[in-house]
Amino acid sequence: MQNLVYTPLEKIKVAGPVNRIQYISQACAQKRVLDLGCYDETALSKVDNETYLFSEIDKVAMDHIGVDNSKLLPDDGLVFSPTSKIVKGDITDFSKIAIDLSSTEIIIAGELIEHLPNTLHFFSYLKKTFPGKKLICSTPNATNLSNILLAHFKRESCHIDHFQVYSYKTLNTLCRTAQFNNWQIIPYHVKYTEAILRSKGLKKIFVQFCEKTINLIESIFPLTAGGYLIEIEI
Repeated sequence: MQNLVYTPLEKIKVAGPVNRIQYISQACAQKRVLDLGCYDETALSKVDNETYLFSEIDKVAMDHIGVDNSKLLPDDGLVFSPTSKIVKGDITDFSKIAIDLSSTEIIIAGELIEHLPNTLHFFSYLKKTFPGKKLICSTPNATNLSNILLAHFKRESCHIDHFQVYSYKTLNTLCRTAQFNNWQIIPYHVKYTEAILRSKGLKKIFVQFCEKTINLIESIFPLTAGGYLIEIEI
C-alpha cells in the first residue's frame, strides 16, 4: 500500500500485470468463498476453457457460495454440487438470504464494483459484515490501453450497465475512505475472451495477436493494463 500524495507527477509504485482469473482462483484455494455478482450471462461459452471465473474457483475452493440478482438467474438459484451454488439475492443485504456466511474466509467481487451506483456504501457494508476477512475485487482500468487506442477513433469500450470506471488513484481513494486496514492494487492483463470465442480463421488469429501485443505493452507500462485487482484486508 503506497502512501500517495496525489500530485500529477507523482510516481506510482505498481507491480506488473497478472492473469486475473488465475490470481483470484489461486487465492481461493482450499478456502470458504463468498462470490458476489458471480453469475456470468456468457458463461456457457466460457465454462470449458478456463475463462469463467466461477468455474475456476469451483475447482479449488473448499466451499463456494455465489450471490447475484441477475434476472436470468432462477428464483431458487443454481446448485452445482454440495459445496457449490449460486443464490439469488441482494449483495448489499445478506439478511434476506437464507445461507450461513459465518464461516466465510474470502470474499470475491469480480468485475462488480463498476456496476454499482454506490461502491463506497458496498465497501462499508462488507467492512461491517466481514471484519478481519479478505476481499478481492477486480474492475476495469480507466487508463487501459484498449480504450486509449479506441479514443483516437471516437470509440469507447464500455458495458451498458457500467456506472463508473476507476483509475489506480481513485481505487486507492475508495479503500482509504472506506477505512480498510490494508490493501494493494495490482494490474491485470486485458483478455479479449468473447471476441476470440466468437471468431474463426484469420479473424481469430488477428484478435489473438492483438491481445498478445496489448499484453506486452501492458507489461512495460502497467498503468495501461486492462484492469485492477484490489486485495483488501477488511
